[in-house]
Amino acid sequence: MKFINIFLCSVLVMFISVSCVTNKAQTGAAAGAAGGALIGQAIGHNTGATLIGGAVGAMFGYVIGNEMDKADRAQLNQTYETSPSYQTTQWVNPDSGNEYSVTPKPAYREASTGNNCREAEILTTIDGKAEKTVATACRINGRWVIQ
Repeated sequence: MKFINIFLCSVLVMFISVSCVTNKAQTGAAAGAAGGALIGQAIGHNTGATLIGGAVGAMFGYVIGNEMDKADRAQLNQTYETSPSYQTTQWVNPDSGNEYSVTPKPAYREASTGNNCREAEILTTIDGKAEKTVATACRINGRWVIQ
């Protein structure tokens, strides 16, 4: 009985911590760990099975969450690379429903590094909440990297 109480408290802490993480990969890892731990406990009925289930769930959750982030980063990179200055590019992530609107400015060469850089205004809408940021990305090894 003591183990079950500890386990349930641990699961509760994992679910609460999901709200504190900062990106989809971390959210996926936390949710995957919680789900995997529950499945591991249900199948194995011991601490080892719970820990293994949590670890496997965290790994799969991280990979799935990271792939969603990669799709948005790839679209952002494409916008920096090909969109004309002051022309807005918009997309909606089909998995998350997050909306993006990116308006790049003209490219320039950064004096200290010699890299081509570009500033862009990015409007992101997540769960109905819009947030506007201005980000500068520089082309490094063929990819636009946000500075």
